[in-house]
Order: sequence, then structure tokens, then C-alpha cells
Amino acid sequence: MPKEKICLIINPISGTESKKSIPEEVAAAFDQRQYDVFIRITGYPDHATEIAREAAEKKYKYVLVAGGDGTVNEVAKTLVHTNTTLGIIPSGSGNGLARELGIPMEPEKAIDIILQSHIRTIDYGIANGHIFFCTCGFGFDAFISDRFADGKKRGPLGYVRNILESVVDFRSEEYEITYDEGTINERAFILTCANASQYGNDAHIAPGASMDDGLMNVSILKPLNALEIPQTTLQLFNRNIDKNSKMTTLLTRNLHIKRSRSGMMHVDGEPVNAENEINVETIHGGLKVLAPHNDNHEKKRTDIENIFNSLTRWFN
Repeated sequence: MPKEKICLIINPISGTESKKSIPEEVAAAFDQRQYDVFIRITGYPDHATEIAREAAEKKYKYVLVAGGDGTVNEVAKTLVHTNTTLGIIPSGSGNGLARELGIPMEPEKAIDIILQSHIRTIDYGIANGHIFFCTCGFGFDAFISDRFADGKKRGPLGYVRNILESVVDFRSEEYEITYDEGTINERAFILTCANASQYGNDAHIAPGASMDDGLMNVSILKPLNALEIPQTTLQLFNRNIDKNSKMTTLLTRNLHIKRSRSGMMHVDGEPVNAENEINVETIHGGLKVLAPHNDNHEKKRTDIENIFNSLTRWFN
């Protein structure tokens, strides 16, 4: 009986932790009598996409990714509607899709999840041809992703610092938003299309979002004043921003956004230049991914307290 093939793709520059031990750990985890494991290292933008495409064409059983959200997106978008299953070993700063799926952040525990072989089929979104699995956004979140694309400030506290340093320079826009049930006009600080509940770093912009319901949650946050920023940011990490009085949530399969001019949007945290009109749609059940049977979304209270204390110090 021929052996199954597995490809491990490693982005050596993503995140802050060394990945030197991952190839050996993955190779040792799989029975060499049943599996051939091929290790590939990315060397340039979209290299992971090329590797994943080749693996899917050759009917590999799994493509495993050790990298951040950008690398995961490069691979996942290539594997949609194929029989090759994605496995994630979180190695970035935000790790949005991994966190949403309940995949542990420790490499050895993530590999254990892969070995359990539990496959979950999830939705994905397309915004003007750009595929996303967690969120795409316009407004302040796109502004941040573009401004801090170099990734110098990582992790939850780095994310908060990015917010605080950027908010004074940002100007909200007016949007015409057409969804399955009609059209509304809103001036928005944040306009996010969410297939998952979070951006990454456990920052939950759409707490009610599901990755397998065939719908997107559209989170529209009206402009905030300076005094509202700390509490709103805390709600983002406490998973209750949907209770904010300035938040409107729409549930839809299709969305058309019109703004006065072209500008930035982000796709799973990566900045992209976009037109003044954007079509967004949800595709149901397009990606097979290795994930735990039960998602674990517990957030350490100490992290929330650190974030709140940072906000309080900044505003005092």
C-alpha cells in the first residue's frame, strides 16, 4: 500500500519564536511506514502558495503550516475545494485562524491535534477576489494593518499600543452598505466582515460569528471619542464588543460596500489596496482543516488585566 504524503511548510521569518525544532518534531510524530513527510522552507512572498498548490495537485493528504496569519492564508486559499487538508502549527504573532479553531499555541500540542486527524470543514470569504478565512476590514483596522505591516510590535499588548498610537491620526468614512436585507448608510470607525469571531491575538470583533454557518457577521462600529477607546478596546478582548451601544451587527451571505474613494482594506490582517466599491461573499464549507473536537476559547484573566492597565496608564 503506497504511503500517504505530508508537506510541512515553514516560514522562517514569521513570529518571534524559533522554529528550528519543528521539522524534527513533525517528522518524528508520523509513522514513517505510513507517511512520507516533506519539509519546505519559504523564501519569498507567495512561495507558500506555490508549494501548497503543487502538494494539492499531487494529492497530498495534509499540508501543514508553521507560520503566521499571512502564511496560513497563502496556503489555505490554495487548498479550498481540494481533498488536501490544512494543518496549522501556530508560529506568528496574531494566529487568528489557529486561535479561532482552538488549536494550542505550543507547537508540540498543535502537532498532537494534527495527529488526532479530526477534520473540520469551514467557510471562507472573498472580497474583490481576495480570499480570507477570519476577517476582512475597512476603516481603522485596515489603517492599522497598513501602518504596522512591518510587524515590529507583536502580541496582544503590541496590538493595543498600535491602536493607541494610530487612533489620533485616523478619520472615519461614510459607507453605503448593501446586504441581503437591504441598504444602510453609516459613518464607521470600523467596518469588518467576519467569518471568524476574531482578528487574532484574541481580539474578538464579532463574538457571535461562526465559521461553518454559511454567513458572515458584519460589525459596524460608529466613530468613538477618546474617552470611549479604553472601554471599547477592553470589550474587544473580553468578547463582548457586540454589546457596545455604537456597534451594529448584520448577518448576511453577500455584501456590497461603496465608499467615496479607493483605499486600504485588510485581508486576514494583510493590507491590500482596494477600489471604492467592494463585493464580499461567503463560500460555505470550502476548506478542510485539522482542528480539536472541542474549541478552547478560554482567555487568561491576567492578559485582560494587563491590557486594561496599559489602556488606563496611557489615558491618565
